[in-house]
Amino acid sequence: MKLPIDTSAITFLAASPAEPVVDFDTRQPRVGDDGRPLYSVSLVALSGEGADVIPVKTAGELKGLAQGTAVKVTGLVATPWTIGDRSGVSFRAERIELQPGSRQA
Repeated sequence: MKLPIDTSAITFLAASPAEPVVDFDTRQPRVGDDGRPLYSVSLVALSGEGADVIPVKTAGELKGLAQGTAVKVTGLVATPWTIGDRSGVSFRAERIELQPGSRQA
């Protein structure tokens, strides 16, 4: 089940540069449903309740993204998962864009 997240009251900052997502077995770059390569970036999510660092995957290269860059996240969804005795949540966004006036690499 994919759970949509309302990002309107959350400020996002890049905690790291974006990295290509690779297949665990083949080590080849993974692509999204639209054929664009997938990238993963750790984002600091800031709200009135505190802050968390979350890894977010998105399709398409994130040019100019450096640590501390403010970004706008569109279409963020959380997907809970379980494999054996391990469980977690993965995050995926339709789009991650640099905020106007934010510092760039």
